[in-house]
Amino acid sequence: MRALYAEHAGPLLAFVLRLVAGDRQRAEDVVQETLLRAWRNADQLRRSGGSVRPWLVTVARRIVIDGHRQRRARPQEVDAAPLHVMPAADDIDRALRQMTISDALNDLTDAHRAALVETYFKGRTVSEAAEVLGVPAGTVRSRVFYALRSLKLSLEERGVTA
Repeated sequence: MRALYAEHAGPLLAFVLRLVAGDRQRAEDVVQETLLRAWRNADQLRRSGGSVRPWLVTVARRIVIDGHRQRRARPQEVDAAPLHVMPAADDIDRALRQMTISDALNDLTDAHRAALVETYFKGRTVSEAAEVLGVPAGTVRSRVFYALRSLKLSLEERGVTA
């Protein structure tokens, strides 16, 4: 549980803070409840194999949504933070995708990750990437090929399919 908290609590808190419009106390409660549910479902999470972060983000998002629905069902006791600042579903999905891809990129070797960053994320040609990385162009092509293959497997392990 300590390892789970150490690895995921910070990024999860940052994600939840955006969902609850910066209400830190509420965000901390959501993170605590999310980690408690992870602890209760530890066997299921261990069997899934891949990163647990997508599962944690989904649970946290559902807790926030359930809390919002619960507050709407009862008369308002105090003035809640404006919900119009809550990110749209597209923002949440984009953040989840970015976190998943970032985790998958961390599974790559440094050489493969550098080749992908130079070609895909920085938009350089193979020749330009080869010059920046100080390796032949053929090596860059090879690294990109194997990096994409490894990235695909890593994403599949996390439940992402094309």
